[in-house]
Amino acid sequence: MMTSTQFTKNSDFLVGIDSDGCAFDTMELKHKECFIPCIIHHWGLKGVSKYAREAAEFVNLYSKTRGVNRFPALIEVFKLLQKRPEVVERGVKIEIPQPLVEWMNAETKLGNVALAKFVETHDDPIMKKTLDWSVDVNETIDRIVGEGVPPFPRVRESLQKLQGRADVLVVSATPQAALEKEWANQGLAQFVQMICGQEFGTKKESLAFAAQYPQNHALMIGDAPGDYKSALANNALFFPINPGEEEASWERFYSEGVDKFLNEEFAGEYQRELLEEFDSHLPEKPSWRQLD
Repeated sequence: MMTSTQFTKNSDFLVGIDSDGCAFDTMELKHKECFIPCIIHHWGLKGVSKYAREAAEFVNLYSKTRGVNRFPALIEVFKLLQKRPEVVERGVKIEIPQPLVEWMNAETKLGNVALAKFVETHDDPIMKKTLDWSVDVNETIDRIVGEGVPPFPRVRESLQKLQGRADVLVVSATPQAALEKEWANQGLAQFVQMICGQEFGTKKESLAFAAQYPQNHALMIGDAPGDYKSALANNALFFPINPGEEEASWERFYSEGVDKFLNEEFAGEYQRELLEEFDSHLPEKPSWRQLD
């Protein structure tokens, strides 16, 4: 396995796999027990904790923004809270941290390493608070998730089936160290050629290796619309792990998806069928009423 920016094409096919919520059933655990309590604590949302939790769960788990990087996700949570009538009625003022927005617009590697470098050279309390929150999230995940959770059923078997037939990458917005730990602890690192975490860049950038492969020979496996967009941007195929139906999705990939991909029968009708089913699983807007 390689963990640097070096990459060598060894097969005629490439498969990128997202980690949280896709290979591992960690999305609910990490967000509900780690991310959200840290948001409420660091950003002073105790008085509207119920609504902050609902907004964060919608953004990160139950909508078309599922799987987005933690920093833009935080901004989306604040935007939803600004429009929530119950928050407005309680007199809680939700500020959009503009320094964070500006940093995100300028920085492509949205992770703690880049953020820490920025904080070192800029005396900005908002960015210091953002870094403190993000570091606390990582420490909480390390403490609560610990050795991690097993992969979804059929993930290991699918990786074994791909071994020697396709180059496999982990393509994730999770910090690099956490990815390497999870994949190693579960004995899956041996099946992948390279792990690309948030420090490597966006998922789109990590999947750019697809350009080295022939048409319809690159595939991204993911559980979020952002994963599909990354595949689309790199002219790669996409196999969705449908939220709430992960076991069935992996069984389908193992039993038919792998063979269809390697036999060049994936593009076309089969791909359209998968995408239509995937699109139906995640809404664009929350169910609660919003102010205009």
